[in-house]
Amino acid sequence: MSTNTPLLETIEPDDPSTAQAPSRNTTSNARPAVVLTPTNNMASVPADAESGIAGILRQSAHPAALFCLYFFRISAIAVYILCGLLTNNYVLSTVAVVVLLAMDFWNCRNVAGRTLVGLRFWNQVDDDGESYWVFESRDPSRPANPVDAKMFWIALYVFPALWLLLFVVSIFRFNLSFIPIVALALVFNFTNAVGFTYADRDAKQRWANSIASSGWNMGMGGIGGQILGGAMKNSVGRLFR
Repeated sequence: MSTNTPLLETIEPDDPSTAQAPSRNTTSNARPAVVLTPTNNMASVPADAESGIAGILRQSAHPAALFCLYFFRISAIAVYILCGLLTNNYVLSTVAVVVLLAMDFWNCRNVAGRTLVGLRFWNQVDDDGESYWVFESRDPSRPANPVDAKMFWIALYVFPALWLLLFVVSIFRFNLSFIPIVALALVFNFTNAVGFTYADRDAKQRWANSIASSGWNMGMGGIGGQILGGAMKNSVGRLFR
């Protein structure tokens, strides 16, 4: 090969048979194209199924009670805000909001709390004129639906915070005429929140005491079992005070 010959002219072309062989193998081994098509299958993951109001009501054991709980609470706040913006009729606004608050208070204490979480409370006056709280709870062997319990406690604690925010807004806007309505809403909501909190704590304490007493008495028996059972009840009961 001469040194004067250009380098490109010295490069021989590839063999066509060897150049096309890989392409034939590639074509023969190629997989068919995969086409993704959307489906209408429902979500099988619990986190996806719980998303949305329809999913929550579908998993609820008492959807009617859960719906009424949120309906009355949301309606009371919505009517309070809309009446303040759309009308100047103070009497109509007061009556509408107070009626919704009373219905929500009764429904939460007597219906929603009993059906959704198995708790109930009331205030009773004895013969001596002294008042005390009475708490009721369902059998621990029948636990509440987790969706119902979660949504109930959310409603119990979130809506008092919203009414407290509206109370602060009324003060800063010098809207003193609506402060009594917000104060009544705070009384109703905080009464239910405190009552059910203590009812839940009382139910857990009684459940712990019964488990401790039955377990130690069955294992030890006699005076030793009673002594150890009493000590266990005191120690476990302090966890829920």
